[in-house]
Order: sequence, then structure tokens, then C-alpha cells
Amino acid sequence: MSPRVQALFKEWPLLLSYGSLIVVLLFGSTLFDAMGGGVSFGILFGWLFLVILFAAFGVVHHAECLAHKLGEPYGTLILTLSVIGLEVLMIVTVMLTKSENPEMARDTMFGVLMIVVNGLFGGAIIFGALRHRIQEVNFRSTETYIGGIIVLVGIGLVLPGFVKEEHLLPFEAFLIGTCVAIYGLFLWIQTKEHRGFFVSTPIDGADDDHDDHAHDSPFGVGYHVVFMILTLIPLVILAKQLSVVLDFGLEIFGLPDALAGLVVAVLILAPEGLAAFHAARNNNLQRALNICLGSALATIGLTIPAVLIIGFIIGQDVTLGLAPVEIVLVTLSVMLLTINLGKGETNIMKGALHLMLFVTYCVFVFI
Repeated sequence: MSPRVQALFKEWPLLLSYGSLIVVLLFGSTLFDAMGGGVSFGILFGWLFLVILFAAFGVVHHAECLAHKLGEPYGTLILTLSVIGLEVLMIVTVMLTKSENPEMARDTMFGVLMIVVNGLFGGAIIFGALRHRIQEVNFRSTETYIGGIIVLVGIGLVLPGFVKEEHLLPFEAFLIGTCVAIYGLFLWIQTKEHRGFFVSTPIDGADDDHDDHAHDSPFGVGYHVVFMILTLIPLVILAKQLSVVLDFGLEIFGLPDALAGLVVAVLILAPEGLAAFHAARNNNLQRALNICLGSALATIGLTIPAVLIIGFIIGQDVTLGLAPVEIVLVTLSVMLLTINLGKGETNIMKGALHLMLFVTYCVFVFI
């Protein structure tokens, strides 16, 4: 059997996800209406959860092949923009089709920030430290990431809460231009001007050669880009359908509504999380950093302009200012990033601290 045919057989998660998507679109209302208790909820939840998880593995496979073919940071940048782009598309779709919810975009962005900065990145640090103890990142990239996150979070999610209503429209216009300018400048720096900042420094014991060989592919870049996006589309749609099942389960077990959003966000970000964990395991924590902190920048830099423009077109209000507890959590997260990445080294303690902040965020979901 030729290498190309063998590679095509590995696309079975794509067939599984699209088959499940067709079933959900055709019979979803009947299946969801038939949920009458814990057993039917468990079956539907387990089915959708596993399909989404297998799809995530397929996305990660294509992302790793792209990282091998294009080199850093292009490989991880494609994965980041694909996931965040579909996340933005999902938010905009909900804005256009559902009842008005001014806080939805803000809550989604904050949730993504907590997940990628503390949950995924903290977990990746621990995962890598268990095998390699101390890992290194290019501290020049951390300065760029942290500086961008501070400015975008500050002007995009904190300051709007202090703007008077009569000044809101000009401030939102300023915010759209600023977010686009900052993120555009970041992309130029990451891919052109200072590309070397976002590439790991070779260190003894790195497993990158083995990793690259494992993800060599007989297909070209275009093949992996197309198939990665094709795999992401049903993943996001099925994750949205999973939220319907979760809403039913939350009602049965008396759990808070915000838990459904958290679970869906984690599943949507699963491809990035798996890619970050895999990179950390292979002693390439820089790639994990590019994935996680790059997602943090993209989710604010892309989402805020998109939702503000759509909100203005359809006449829907968008609330961006975070609540006091959320401001404290995001401030602690940025401070911890600054301290933990200041010297360009990580260890298991630093990962545990990030993970504890993520657990704290989860606790406040229930409060």
C-alpha cells in the first residue's frame, strides 16, 4: 500500500465527524426531545464528546504536519487562526440567530483566556516538566506576547466598563481600529520582522528531530490546510450541539448554566491543547507557548472588532467590561505569566500555579 493511501486511511476521524454531523442535523431535534433521563443524556453526551475528541486528534495531526513543513511559527499560527476564526464565526452566528445576549462575546473571550493561558499552558508546562524537568522558551517572544495581552485585555475588556454610555460609540470605533492594528502588527512581527523570537533555542536533549520525522507526510501544505479546516468545521458545530445536551444535563443535576459554556469552550480548544501538550512532551515548549499565548492574543484581537461591527450592523448591544472578580483573575494571570516566563525557563511549579488559577476560575463558575 502506497504512503498516500495509508495517509488517506488516517482521515477516518473526518468521516466519523461528518457522519455524526449529518445525523445531528437530520435527527437532532428528535434525539434531543427524546432525552428523558440520565441514561439517554449519558449516551448522547458520550457519543458527541468522543466524536469531537477524535476530530480534535485529526486536527492536531494536520497541524503537526504543517508545523513540520512550514516551520515555526507558521504551522502553529495556522492552527491558532483556524480555531479562533471558527470561534469568532460561531459567536457572530449566535448573535445573528439567537435572542440578544450583550455579555456573550465578553464571557466567551474571558473563558478562552482562562483556558489557554492557565488551563492549557499550565497543563503543557506540567506535561513537559514531568519528562524534561526544566524547559526553555525564547524570552523575547514572551515579552511580545505578554505586552500584547496586557494592552488588548486592558483596553478591550477592562476599560469599557468605565466608559460612559454617551461616549461608548466613539470608544468602540477606537477599539476596533486599535485591536486590528495591534494584532496586525503582532502578525507582522511574528512572521516577518522578528520571526526568530518565536522559534525555540536548541537545547540538549530536545526531541524535535524525532518529532519532525514522525509527522513527515507525502502530501503538500495545501492538503493539510484544507483537511484541517474541514475537520474543524464539524468539531465546532458538534460542540454547539453538545451544549444543547449539556443544558438538559445541567437541569437534571442542578448544575450552573455557565458550566455548559466552559465544557464547550474546552472542547473547541481541544485541538490547540493537544498540540501544545504534544509539543511540550517533545521538549518544544516554545511551540506550546506560540499556540496558547497566540490564541489569547487572537481571541481578543479578532473577536472584539468582529462582534462590535456585527453588533452595530444589526443594532445589538455588546457589553465588553469585565466584572470585578474577572478583572482580578485576568490580572493575576498576566502577573503570573510575567513572573514565570521572565527568565525563559519553566518547571513543574510554574505550571501548577497556572493550573491552580484555572481551577480557581472554574470554582467561580459555581459561585
